[in-house]
Amino acid sequence: MIKLGCCGFPIAKGKYYRQFKAVEIQKTFYQPPQLKTAQRWREEAPEDFEFTLKAWQLITHPPQSPTYRRLKVEIPLLKGESYGYFRPTDEVFAAWEETKQVAQALKAKLIVFQCPASFRPTPRNIKNMEEFFSRAERGGMLFGWEPRGEWGREEIEGLCRSLDLLHVVDPFKTQALYGAIRYFRLHGKGGYRYRYSQGELLQLKDWAAEGPTWVMFNNVYMLEDALRFSQVLEGSRRQ
Repeated sequence: MIKLGCCGFPIAKGKYYRQFKAVEIQKTFYQPPQLKTAQRWREEAPEDFEFTLKAWQLITHPPQSPTYRRLKVEIPLLKGESYGYFRPTDEVFAAWEETKQVAQALKAKLIVFQCPASFRPTPRNIKNMEEFFSRAERGGMLFGWEPRGEWGREEIEGLCRSLDLLHVVDPFKTQALYGAIRYFRLHGKGGYRYRYSQGELLQLKDWAAEGPTWVMFNNVYMLEDALRFSQVLEGSRRQ
């Protein structure tokens, strides 16, 4: 079973709902929307439409990250070390609680925790992950972890296994190492302005057919590429 969509709405929501059955909400990473906004999105979408979302950057990224430029709340100067890297602080768990509430309003089944490349496999970072994911109430949702940077295969697989995390990957860059469900985020080969070839979409189809898979495009041409991939899948079904 393949669930196809984009990371964010590249077109008007009403039109998007008619073309796809899933979306990954990006706004929750920069600044979670108000609950009434998330509830409205859920009510507007078809009943069988599925939402996933990225966890708020206050959980995963430190204030030095350039992504904080889009943050709408002020981080106190003396509290900077309390945010990001899964630090087991009141501030991080408050950010998780807000993320979780939005996810519940959307009836999301999966949350992606994307880490910056600066989040390296140090003993402190690993301990932070272990404490955060042991304390974070999941409410029946799946958690996906997208590590970037200098993580080794054994470290990734071991943490995903022990903390019950799906290994989120771009399949053109690395292989998913753990999880009964795969979650692919396609960032573009070599950069976000990449357009996938027909041959690459056929390869993606073969990878996705190996088991239950979410395929979420996150490149500049995500709408066009997702529609083309939908046609590849449709052609495969007709054969």
